[in-house]
Amino acid sequence: MMTLACENFFQQALERGDFEMMVVFGVGGTIALVAILAGTITSVLKTRAKEATKREIAAYVAEGSINPEDAIAMLNAGQSLSERIAQSNVNRT
Repeated sequence: MMTLACENFFQQALERGDFEMMVVFGVGGTIALVAILAGTITSVLKTRAKEATKREIAAYVAEGSINPEDAIAMLNAGQSLSERIAQSNVNRT
């Protein structure tokens, strides 16, 4: 039933000359989906890398290679002031 409806829709679009517009929207939608997917994957990979770094620094602190103060400084490096304030508020609770 759905296939028949799609065939009728495309056939009517071809008859009206709207097929080009459908292709434009189809390509645009595909590009948008790929961009959203790429952004999501990038975000996940960045988060994983940050967590791996935190685990590695924690391991160095545990074995005594790094002072805890130095580890905190390394973890805070590259963060803006607002991010550091937000992180310190989370740690207090």
